[in-house]
Amino acid sequence: MKQTMVVKVTMSDEKSRSKALKVVVGFSGVESASLKGDDKSQIEVTGDGVDAVQLTSRLRKSVGHAELVSVSAVGGEKKEEAEEPPAAYVWPYNQPLYVYQELPYAHQQDPCSIM
Repeated sequence: MKQTMVVKVTMSDEKSRSKALKVVVGFSGVESASLKGDDKSQIEVTGDGVDAVQLTSRLRKSVGHAELVSVSAVGGEKKEEAEEPPAAYVWPYNQPLYVYQELPYAHQQDPCSIM
């Protein structure tokens, strides 16, 4: 599933921005990354199957404080909801909790082999 996420990272200079972008682009599943915001402190990441929590924790380890701002699915495909919903499943509440079934024994009169 293709998704877009925005991560706010504390970056003070150009070197830390470059390091953060290298970490993000090196992450598996990332297709594009760009700096957003007034002070270029937000990174917008677009990718397929990217784990947002792992990406944020890796940014925390390598760059500094990172905060996951938003995660949203990329809206390329829209489903038509004109179909009627499927019928609801009704649970049979009056069923017994167990079913007793008598097992066939070799000797019906004496089921215990010790006696």
